[in-house]
Amino acid sequence: MPIPEFIVRLREKIGHDPLWLPGVTAVVTDPGDRLLLVRRADDGRWTPVTGIVDPGEEPAVAARREVAEEAGVECVVERLASTAVTGPVQYENGDLATYLDLTFACRWVSGTAHVADDESTDVGWFARDALPAMDAEFLQRISAALDGGPEATFVR
Repeated sequence: MPIPEFIVRLREKIGHDPLWLPGVTAVVTDPGDRLLLVRRADDGRWTPVTGIVDPGEEPAVAARREVAEEAGVECVVERLASTAVTGPVQYENGDLATYLDLTFACRWVSGTAHVADDESTDVGWFARDALPAMDAEFLQRISAALDGGPEATFVR
């Protein structure tokens, strides 16, 4: 997984010390009510599209950007579905990070899903009742995005 340049610069100053980073999860549905998932290159897990918000970037813009970069499709962000804290995570190189995840319910607009960068090894559309095995935290994010309610879920 490529490390964003702004994090590389921060790490030059702080080493492996913990970082608090905003992240996004984009739960994208198509007209057939299928979900867009990617198989992560780093650990082989299936997940919705995720990513780190760039400095000064609006989180919903980051979600849309990450979907285009990772899966090659365009989407519209419809609503904030949930917020949660993930971590701390310790990476193989010793870096520590905790993420504020903002999960967005998104709708596919155009494009054919495909592996569009080196962060994923596979991309696919899955029926809600035929999702591949995935961590409970991602199932919770998907559930929040699909619940149809106007308000966000706050994980406590």
